Amino acid sequence: MKTKSIGFIGGGRITRIMLQVIENNKTEYQAIVVYDINPMVLADLKEQFPGIKVADSNLEPAQQDLIFISLHPPVIMETLELVKEQIKPGAVVISLAPKITIAKIASKLPDIKNIVRLIPNATSIVNEGYNPVCFAEGMSEWKKQPMLTIFRRMGHTFEVSENKLESYAIMSAMLPTYFWFQWKELVEIGCKIGLTEEESYNSVRDTMLAAWRTYYYSGLTPDEVINLVPVKPIGESEAQIRAIYNDKLIPLFEKIKPGLY
Repeated sequence: MKTKSIGFIGGGRITRIMLQVIENNKTEYQAIVVYDINPMVLADLKEQFPGIKVADSNLEPAQQDLIFISLHPPVIMETLELVKEQIKPGAVVISLAPKITIAKIASKLPDIKNIVRLIPNATSIVNEGYNPVCFAEGMSEWKKQPMLTIFRRMGHTFEVSENKLESYAIMSAMLPTYFWFQWKELVEIGCKIGLTEEESYNSVRDTMLAAWRTYYYSGLTPDEVINLVPVKPIGESEAQIRAIYNDKLIPLFEKIKPGLY
């Protein structure tokens, strides 16, 4: 049985990921309506997901039952101002961005009681997301539970206090980017030193999985795990790498905390 209609205001990466989640799970909606300011983005989405309807403005997605605001923080408030008259009182508005609080969204949508903030993760594309969610105070359980059911199709979804969402943006949503390029580079190095591409790919993939299990499930302390291997070829660069993490991630957290917009 088809569930409610869904609208996406913004057609970028996370909308593409969520559309893939819908396809992965064979979920059917009465309608899936997407708008993006870039017509090429819409054309690409339509080609990949023929079942969606592409709109020619933000107004049609805003008329749906579930409305995902998939925009960068600086343009969210002005967009809400443009579409607020289109949103039905019983609709659920879900923001996918950091920084813009439920209270700020509610200031533009005073008649909308069902406001949600979700920090999605790119790994949801394989239904393995780690996605914190926060609901507006007073949002009823009978409204929350269907939303949790939808979000859990993306992977592990869990309710948190709103003041932790930006922390999870740093430590979950963005976290894969701290490692993915390294895995790619290591595969390329393996090819340079005598492995085939398949051999190098498998070596990096399987060893990384085993290293993860060792770190978290061996029962050893972090230092004991680290000391399992006596030779550390990039050990002399560890201090620099730690500094990069601290110098980049903590200021980024300060930047995306609520307050500037």
